[in-house]
Formats: sequence, structure tokens, C-alpha cells
Amino acid sequence: MRYVSTRGGAGSTDFEGALFSGYAIDGGLFMPESIPVLDFTTLKTWSSFSYPELVKQLCSMFISPELIPKPELNDLIDRAFSRFKHKEVVHLSRLKNGLNVLELWHGATYAFKDLSLSCTGQFLQYFLKKRKKHVTILVGTSGDTGSSAIESVRGEKNVDIFVLLPHGLCSKVQELQMTTGDNTSLETSYETCKPLALYPKVSTTTTTCLFWSLAGAIPYANSTKGSLCLRTDPADLPYFTDRELQDVTTRISVIHRLCLCKVICIPRFLFFGVAGCIAQKMGLPIELVAVVNDNDVVHRAIQHGDFSMSKTVKSTLASAMDIQEPYNMERIFWLFSGSDSNLVKSLMEEFYNTKSVKLPSELQKKLSEGLRSCTVSDEEILQTMRKCKEDNHYLLCPHTATAVCYHYKHSDCHPSIFRCCLAPASPVKFEDAVCKAGLPLEVSPEISKLKEMETRSCTLKRGEDWAKILQHQIEAVAKQQNSV
Repeated sequence: MRYVSTRGGAGSTDFEGALFSGYAIDGGLFMPESIPVLDFTTLKTWSSFSYPELVKQLCSMFISPELIPKPELNDLIDRAFSRFKHKEVVHLSRLKNGLNVLELWHGATYAFKDLSLSCTGQFLQYFLKKRKKHVTILVGTSGDTGSSAIESVRGEKNVDIFVLLPHGLCSKVQELQMTTGDNTSLETSYETCKPLALYPKVSTTTTTCLFWSLAGAIPYANSTKGSLCLRTDPADLPYFTDRELQDVTTRISVIHRLCLCKVICIPRFLFFGVAGCIAQKMGLPIELVAVVNDNDVVHRAIQHGDFSMSKTVKSTLASAMDIQEPYNMERIFWLFSGSDSNLVKSLMEEFYNTKSVKLPSELQKKLSEGLRSCTVSDEEILQTMRKCKEDNHYLLCPHTATAVCYHYKHSDCHPSIFRCCLAPASPVKFEDAVCKAGLPLEVSPEISKLKEMETRSCTLKRGEDWAKILQHQIEAVAKQQNSV
């Protein structure tokens, strides 16, 4: 398997090259050069797999055994998930009135990013130890990525990690997870922490844009174990010949017919959405709904072809979605345009230059046909949190609540369809939102301990030379380590 840039100007590379490159040299993002299509037998087999088994199967399809032999790959994945609090790694909670919540937050930091970054950390370590190299990781985060990245490499001597987080825009728990202990974090005054201007000046690899979120993310689409309800009676295939079943389009049609099609309601769409779209192309019978907050650039792009920034970023209860520069939409455009790198390059360059792009009608049509989307207000988030607690004695984080809000609005439509809402974080990470909803919250001992720890961070202010300050921080850490 080779990997190519969404903008077509970087040539191809293998998994290791893409992992350590971050952004491609042409400014694009790496994607698999080809996406395998799964046959019916494989999907039937996978429907009974555990989450770790699914990750192993998928990674073996996207990582060459010449780079990581399969036995070692399996060991790395087992190690990645060894710290998860739930024996299933992810857990499906079946609640009243057809509500299904897939809990993705049972890792070290109570957030879904632990799933992918725990794998990423293991892959990084594998290659670093093999090549006897040291690397500095720079992470830009809106909340969960930073703490998950820190935990993925904690205690490793061949990695230094620096996190840039938005001052006052993360939840208190998110901030504490990044600024306590021996963590190295820098707070910025900007509403976005994607430090693009730093890349030419600082030698880093960045987990922010590591495409290999796929290693932990694609299985979300198939991890609701047993929910596919696959039937094996040969009578279910009366109208298709063997030749017809060899056709990809027909095969996917059969899969839809034999499976209870799943609708996946996705908050934090920019991370989950790429994996979901790839899962669709691989043949999984799923429909995707992008659920966003009042910062609706993704919704406007899907529904109206309006890919443009608003004048300001609105501060909402679902703070991790408070963004206006959704860089992962570049991957979505690449997938829906048929890997048209020239088109993607043109669109993204125009967006970063003008902050406003009108998508070509053909691309917008494909987006709106392949994805559904909606926006959810803060008041709707609070109402949803209260309703779910009242109906099920089940507490939602504000991001999960956006997805559940969509379910409540459509629960009477197509009751036979299995609808799954992804839960990206535990409510313990968003005490203020839970409190605002007027709901009780039981805080874990781990979170309580964080509040007693000393914090440390460096504040980067608007107008300062961030690259120079960061370079000084990196050199100071390196000097300290060399003296040990």
C-alpha cells in the first residue's frame, strides 16, 4: 500500500514515510493510493469481531508486512489498547426508543482520540527504535488531541512532545490533562492552534494531521458488534448471479439488502468523517450524518457548497467543534471528487487565500448525496442532555448530545434502521456543560487528582514570534535531556 498527497505534488510514499511526514511537501494530506473493497464474506466475518480484531484486520490491509510483520503489528495493537478501562475497548450502550450510543472514550484521557493515537504512538515507537532515532512532536489541539498524544508517548525517551492549546477555549479537565505533571504545553491567544506557520521553521512531526487516524477510526463504522444482523439463508440471494455478484455496485447493493443498514450520527465529523467515508467505499452498509454546532462550515459545504469561514468562531458547549478552518475537509473533497488532486489543490489554495470557496456543482451534488448534515444549538444540546438523563439515567457529553439530538428528531423515521450515535468523550471532561444542564456529575478519582496537581505552561501571545519561542523550548528540553 502506497500513500499519496491530496494535492498530487508529492509523489507516493509508504506507511512509515507518511507517518513521519505530517503534511505532504506540497501542503496536502496523505491518503491511501487505493481503497480495497471488502466482499460479502469478509463483512459477514467481521461483523462478529471485537474492536481490537477489527483494527488488526484493517491495519494489515494498509500497512505492508515488509514494514511491520503481522505478528509484530498485532502485538503493537494489543499494547495500544492495554490501558483501556473497558474490556471491549469500545462499548455500545443500547438505550430506550432505539437510541444506541457507541462509547469511544474508555482510554487514558476519556476521549476517542485515545483509540487512534494509542496506535499511532506504538507505530512511532516501533520505527524510532528500529531506526535508532529521536523525534520531536508538535501537536495543535482544540482539546482532546493534545492529551491523547501526550499519553500515547508518555515515558518514551526517544520522543519529545509539545502541545499548543487555545487559551480559555478547552474545558478545565482538558486543560489540566495537558498542563499537569511533566507535560510541555503552550497556551495560545488564537482561536485556532493549527500552527502551520511553524512548520518551515521547526523540525517536527505532527500528530495533528497524521492521516493514520484510520488505524483507530475506521472500525467505529463496524464496531457495533452484532448489529448488522447478517442473514445466511441462500434464499436471500434469489435475483443475483455469480457474475453479477462480482460487480462492486451490485455487491454493495446485496450487502445493503442483507444487512440492517446503519445510520451513524457523527459529532466531531472532521475526524470520524474521513474514516466513515473510506468505510463506505470499502463496502460497509452505512449512512453518515455530520452533526455540527453553530460553527457550521461543514454543514454549509455539504448542503450548499458554501465552504467559507464565518467572521468569528462562536464559543459553544461543544467546544471541540468550535473551528472555522476544517482542514480534514480536504480529504473528504479528495474522496468525493474521485481523487482529483488538481481540483483539491485549487479549492484548498483558494480557501486559505480568500477564506471563501463555492464548491463545483458536481462535487457539491456528490457530497449532499453521500452525506447528511445538520446543526445543533447550545440550547438543543442542553435539552438533549436532560432528556437522555431523564429517559435513560444516562449522562451525555455535549458533543455526544449533538448526535443524540439528531436521533431524537428522527426517531420516528424508518424505525427499522439501526441508528448509532458516536460518543467521542466522557461527560467528566465537560463539567461546566453538565452543570449548565442542571445535572449531577460523579467525578472519577483520576480527574479529582488532576485538580490537585501543579500546572505549568508557556503563554504565546498575539504578535509574538511563536517559532522562536517554541524553538527555545525545544532546545531547552533537549539540553536538559543531554545533561542527564
